[in-house]
Amino acid sequence: MRWLVTGLTVVALLAAPVAAQPAKKAAAAKKSELAKKDMPAAAGLLDINSASEAELKALRGIGDAYAAKIVAGRPYRAKNQLSQKKIIPEATYEKIKDKIIAKQSAGKK
Repeated sequence: MRWLVTGLTVVALLAAPVAAQPAKKAAAAKKSELAKKDMPAAAGLLDINSASEAELKALRGIGDAYAAKIVAGRPYRAKNQLSQKKIIPEATYEKIKDKIIAKQSAGKK
């Protein structure tokens, strides 16, 4: 009986790393998916004054409601106005601030 328990223990220990492989691959895929979501269009900065709602929703933490509020609050002189005007929460702004810009139109000063 003791050899049976020992044998099953060895099999369980050998099988554990193999069973963990799909979990690691799933975690890596999810991380890759999040990284893609964090990347704005064309890997450049996304202009909050001209981006579509769909482009805004590609930013982490920005859903339908926040994207609509950003569009409705245009134009912005600076990107930090998103949090100053309480368009989005400060925590959400911190997540996207390095991925956005607030370009000014050529005709206005």
